[in-house]
Amino acid sequence: PIVRSTGGLKDTIIDFTLDEKKGNGFCFEEYDSERLLDRINTALELYNTKKWDIIVKNAMKCDNSIEKTAQKYASLYRMILE
Repeated sequence: PIVRSTGGLKDTIIDFTLDEKKGNGFCFEEYDSERLLDRINTALELYNTKKWDIIVKNAMKCDNSIEKTAQKYASLYRMILE
């Protein structure tokens, strides 16, 4: 995915970095078409490369299930009640 880092997207999509080989997508902060185009071009440069395979594997390892989210909320509510 290529996303603007905001809301839930900021929590679930981690920007891919070439040096660390971490991340599951491509993010940008600014609400700006040039920044979006930059991230699209980066994604296109990596498409069909070994680095793209790393991004796909990283994304497949992510747990963005409702169960995980519910556990985080339950933990937060328990902390508030203490």
